[in-house]
Amino acid sequence: MNNSDLNELVKKVSQEYFGKPFVHQAYFNSRLKTTGGRFHLKDRNIDINPKIYQQFGYDTLVGVIKHELCHYHLYNDGLPAQHRDHSFKVLLKQVGGLRYSPIQSQAKKKSYHLYQCVKCQTQYIRVRRIDTKRFVCGKCHGKLEYLRDIK
Repeated sequence: MNNSDLNELVKKVSQEYFGKPFVHQAYFNSRLKTTGGRFHLKDRNIDINPKIYQQFGYDTLVGVIKHELCHYHLYNDGLPAQHRDHSFKVLLKQVGGLRYSPIQSQAKKKSYHLYQCVKCQTQYIRVRRIDTKRFVCGKCHGKLEYLRDIK
């Protein structure tokens, strides 16, 4: 599926489920990492993550398109179009769009690093790695040693 196929699909879904035309453009955007799609307020175009179609198939793609079209049509009608708004939630439920992107669950989890003081045995958990030659224990100023990663 290419951008012109996607644009035709978005126009078809808009007319079928919303009864309104989609007069702007829809594109695949491979720079989207954890989101399924994005509606741009400035130019009113829609970006769709190509991974949605490649990994999850046609039905999930249509669900994401419905989600973005809810933003599109509510914004064009002058109604609140954010995720937290009641009008958005009601319209999304009516058309059967996806509330959340399936890609979010595959986002990379943070790893933590475990350090221990050689003198007082105090343990420290950090998100970022630290330089053990430069930093010392906060309690006794003893030397820190790296133990392991924590997932």
